[in-house]
Amino acid sequence: MKPRIAITAGDPAGIGPEIAAKAADDWRVRAVCEPVIYDTTPPVAVPIGEVSPQAGRAAFEAIVRAVGDAKRGAVQAVATAPVNKAAFAAAGLGWKGHTDLLAHLCGVSDVAMMFHSPKLRVVLATVHVPLRDVPRLITRDLILTTLHIAAQELPYFGVTGTPRLAVAGLNPHAGEGGLMGHEEIEVIVPAIRDARHDGLNVTGPVPADTVFVRAVRGEFDCVLACYHDQGLTPIKLLAFGTAVNVTLGLPIVRTSPDHGTAFDIAGKGIADPGSMVESILLAAELAKRMEAAR
Repeated sequence: MKPRIAITAGDPAGIGPEIAAKAADDWRVRAVCEPVIYDTTPPVAVPIGEVSPQAGRAAFEAIVRAVGDAKRGAVQAVATAPVNKAAFAAAGLGWKGHTDLLAHLCGVSDVAMMFHSPKLRVVLATVHVPLRDVPRLITRDLILTTLHIAAQELPYFGVTGTPRLAVAGLNPHAGEGGLMGHEEIEVIVPAIRDARHDGLNVTGPVPADTVFVRAVRGEFDCVLACYHDQGLTPIKLLAFGTAVNVTLGLPIVRTSPDHGTAFDIAGKGIADPGSMVESILLAAELAKRMEAAR
């Protein structure tokens, strides 16, 4: 039996409704699952391509419905079209986006954002925070917890054996022995030592200007990046439009495209649903693998 995949249509002022509909009609999607679109049309009309509290609230409510259905087994996974963080804020919602909202709805505290592509997987230690705050937020516990989450879930992505993880350095040259920063010595190295003691296969800290190249060449199954752009720049350069955002650590399967609401092209009918399609295909595959593992 094909899994039922919830597809939330995202911010109605963006390209979400368009790519959700296009992806749900794609023959590749229909071949592997039963797509179920969760509409995000608000009760009042919203301006296309603009931030509005009504759009943020409508997107939020669709996510709540889809997650609720996934938790009770009515759907086997959730694929979410993009939401707008400013619209969430305008609606008075306290979440910056999907990841923290999903953790709240599922009652878990330790989750991680991973971007998956055939050649590169990247998991983020910190996500939507100012760059100036990253050194303070990178802690020994955070690195260790994120490594454990990634190692636990990578087998569902076809990784066999003990996952090979790499940790990118925060500073240039991974700190160069303290010459360019002390976070590696004081935080990252001790976290890696703890992870190895727990049985994880972890390399690092590896300079960020080479670790992704080594991963693409097959040396690592996943790279832990210290901050948002450090991890997303290489994967979007390599696979933009086909990479998939996955929330690790949830009791449900959740995937999403690798892009945002694209207000600049909303309503024009020209949005590429490629990453949305890939998100649904991966959600269906993960749902089947997790069901088989139970």
